[in-house]
Amino acid sequence: MEYLALLLDLVLHVDRHLAVLLESYGGWLYAILFLIVFCETGLVVTPFLPGDSLLFVAGALAAGGGLDAGLLIGVLFVAAVLGDSVNYAVGRRFGGRISRWPDSRFFNRRALEHTQQFYRRHGGKTIVIARFMPIIRTFAPFVAGMAAMDYRRFLGFNVLGGALWVGPLVMAGYWFGNLPLVRSNLTAVIFGIIALSMLPMFVAWLRHRSAARA
Repeated sequence: MEYLALLLDLVLHVDRHLAVLLESYGGWLYAILFLIVFCETGLVVTPFLPGDSLLFVAGALAAGGGLDAGLLIGVLFVAAVLGDSVNYAVGRRFGGRISRWPDSRFFNRRALEHTQQFYRRHGGKTIVIARFMPIIRTFAPFVAGMAAMDYRRFLGFNVLGGALWVGPLVMAGYWFGNLPLVRSNLTAVIFGIIALSMLPMFVAWLRHRSAARA
């Protein structure tokens, strides 16, 4: 329970954690952010790490002068693209074996099955769409690898999705994160970002439920 509480605190109060890390480690924060984004997109066992809210808050820190916005976008874009590429390679090489793992604290089997259904519906576009869907974005490249999607085609979607995800969210934080109204209600804004990120999954669930009833 203590482990889950720490994870929840990281996700919901990423603004506090990043500010403390910037004070403590300065420029090393680029490497820390790279690692978080790489793991969140590249490892099927870490879909719980913050994504959208992390990019927004990092952008806000850049606006405050603690980080360089251009370098930040470049670092996080590379992390996102490399993460998806590694995840694709793991899915292609070990996907069959990993897909048989039971549901556990470290592996979300239900999320994998949901992503497989999403991939069957949307094909390669899933790699771009999933960038804006927590948990699904972790499993999408893995499923593409399992499905033996052509890597050149996958890479095109990967680069496009990474650019559309990282750039706008970091710049949104840069432009709006330090406005007095946003800054004084940053926790509520992070909740809002998480809720908006989860909205496509909720809509898909409602459609699936309606289709099942029909």
